[in-house]
Amino acid sequence: MILFTADELRALLGRPLTDTQYALAHDTAEDILRGEVGDRLGDPPQPGVRSIAMAVGARVLTNPAGVRSEQAGGMIVSYADAQTGVALSSDELRRLKRAVGLVAGAGMVDIGQADSAPRFSVWRPS
Repeated sequence: MILFTADELRALLGRPLTDTQYALAHDTAEDILRGEVGDRLGDPPQPGVRSIAMAVGARVLTNPAGVRSEQAGGMIVSYADAQTGVALSSDELRRLKRAVGLVAGAGMVDIGQADSAPRFSVWRPS
């Protein structure tokens, strides 16, 4: 499966790219996406998947540790979240799940009879 080409990744990064760097970025991006949605990832990929894969692939080469900020004095390093390394952002995960047809959110199903639901009212101060 080809999620993005080396030329597309070169254009996104704006710099030269070796075949090894492309393979690393592509394979890591595919692994991360498959880790989230499994076999729902189509070949060719569904609309919307390619842009997510390219963003992940670019991060593999530019910020593999997920560093948000660094400071030389005192050696302070902060990361984008509790995880280190390349991962999907919550927005990318939501978009990926929507692209492959997974429900991206919680739902509720009422299986009780309509008249068995408890009655309640909302209290509001006078």
